[in-house]
Amino acid sequence: MISKSTPSQYQRYLKFLNDEYHIAFSSYEDYHLWSVSKQDEFWRSIALYFSVQFDTPCLTVRQRTNQLWETRWFEGASLSYAKNIFAQFSNSHPAIVYQNETTSLAEISWQCLLNKTVQIQKELLDKGVQKGDCVVAYCVNSPETIAAFLATNALGAIWSSCSPDFGLDAVRDRFTQLQPKVLFGHSMYSYNGRAYDVSANNTSLCDELDGCLFIDLNACQDFDDPDVSLDDLFFQSVDFSHPIWVLFSSGTTGKPKAIVHGTGSMILEHVKALGIHQNVSVGDRYFWYSTTGWMMWNYSLSSLLCGATLCIYNGAPHFPDTSSLWRFAAQATINHFGHGAVYYQQQVDAGFAGTSDLTFGYLKTIGSTGSPLSASTCIGLQKYFTNAHVISLSGGTDVCTAFLGGHPETESIPGEIQCKMLGAPVAIWNDKGEKILDQAGELVLTDSFLAMPIFLWGDSNFSQLRKSYYSMFSSVWNHGDWATEKTVGSFVIHGRSDATLNRYGVRIGTAEIYNALHIIDEIEDSLIIHLTNEHHEKLLLFVQSNDTLDFSLIKSHIRNQCSPRHIPDEMIRVPAIPYTISGKKVEVPIKRLLMGMSEEKTLSRDAMRNPSAIDWFIDYAKTNSFT
Repeated sequence: MISKSTPSQYQRYLKFLNDEYHIAFSSYEDYHLWSVSKQDEFWRSIALYFSVQFDTPCLTVRQRTNQLWETRWFEGASLSYAKNIFAQFSNSHPAIVYQNETTSLAEISWQCLLNKTVQIQKELLDKGVQKGDCVVAYCVNSPETIAAFLATNALGAIWSSCSPDFGLDAVRDRFTQLQPKVLFGHSMYSYNGRAYDVSANNTSLCDELDGCLFIDLNACQDFDDPDVSLDDLFFQSVDFSHPIWVLFSSGTTGKPKAIVHGTGSMILEHVKALGIHQNVSVGDRYFWYSTTGWMMWNYSLSSLLCGATLCIYNGAPHFPDTSSLWRFAAQATINHFGHGAVYYQQQVDAGFAGTSDLTFGYLKTIGSTGSPLSASTCIGLQKYFTNAHVISLSGGTDVCTAFLGGHPETESIPGEIQCKMLGAPVAIWNDKGEKILDQAGELVLTDSFLAMPIFLWGDSNFSQLRKSYYSMFSSVWNHGDWATEKTVGSFVIHGRSDATLNRYGVRIGTAEIYNALHIIDEIEDSLIIHLTNEHHEKLLLFVQSNDTLDFSLIKSHIRNQCSPRHIPDEMIRVPAIPYTISGKKVEVPIKRLLMGMSEEKTLSRDAMRNPSAIDWFIDYAKTNSFT
């Protein structure tokens, strides 16, 4: 919870609503109800409060039809994301603070960012890029990559990116769907203390992308020209729903979905989420560790829309030691620090080693996403960072934002997410389509919402979109999370619905077991797989550990922490647990392997962070197939 001496963005927004619209409610729940029942008023107020620049005004905020996915937003409005970014141009604070494994901290002024963007836009224009073209990037997270995105966006072209840790096949699976005109790339980069030359990969990609032209961002030279002005950067105004970027699903279980987001919806959704729920303000320093292949990279960019300085670190989070990101945070005086839940668990377990001489009094928020943040990890963060507000976000690539998140005016409850975000019509439904409280069920959105993707690439009749999000409940968006809404308004995420366990007629989330196992020091990591067929079921616990383990004691611990239904039938020791590039356990593909499916039909190694970890499971499945 933030200091009461400084009004939060949320407090300032409520005052604005009262002053401008004479709207005032007694509780957050009432504000949320207004935001989802009066979405026209709500989103107009967000645009006005954050001074979003429109080139032409909207005729209607929301045009509804019988199908949620056909809702049209801000009809008639036009604007530019890049123009709204550079509207925050300031000489009082830098645009970007940057560091990688081999360089010291660098501050990139707004003038320098503008210079880079103008330079790259000229190259794009020379290559014939125009509104509606696709431009892709196989790049690390750097100031040049951000300038490349802004130059692309300012032309009205559509952006998509993958980080170099993606295997070449995974990048092909994504970029070949888009038929891009230009590929940005870094010919060289460093990660985990090792230098990589990926120039051959860039050449191979260009050859396979049907004449795609290449721009090497390593060759992008800094030039200091104070006479370059915003007039030198061309801003193409686009419709509110014009595609801004294409994000891809993980692709671990099949061809990745190409998810297309709209320009205006990302602007409004992100300033709301970052400003009101994360309390990001002008002059703040915002950091969320991410590569260019994760939606948090796109989300973090929008901190610039709030007038903040974007802090980026390009490198391995544990190199040269586990405190590298905290040193970066201390040096950069970061106000908002974000990472995945697994990272925080590792830091708490290690006692924040190497940070005792660092100062963190300037931290306002610590954010977590990617997987549920356990109660014990949350408590560990709260004890170590006593002045920071610890929050969790839950949303996803499908919407490039969060539905559930932080509330700057209330205390965090360990193991829970504070609230459903304003403008997000979130509910938990049972299998009958009934809203439930204090029980686990499907997380759904019961009305159209601004962050819905405008379409899936190549899905002209919305058939793939309907199958992905509307197949369980045809009238509402089913997000695929198994969750509980508490009577007090907070939420617990139990895991993905397709990875939940139906034990003796009761569905339980894998996160419940992981949280119980986390406090057993001898277990380094674990994976829960539930196998079922017509005749019987089996719950397998795979553990990574170098210590002697007593399965009977582990079962007793799980029974005490959870319930008898949570107890595994078998415990199997493994050398490593496989993860996706974005840091999620590879549960569903391994389940399919153990159910007898082939590797080719089950997973993509190039979409995994540690693909060699899957080899043990493939060998295990050959002699232990559950069919």
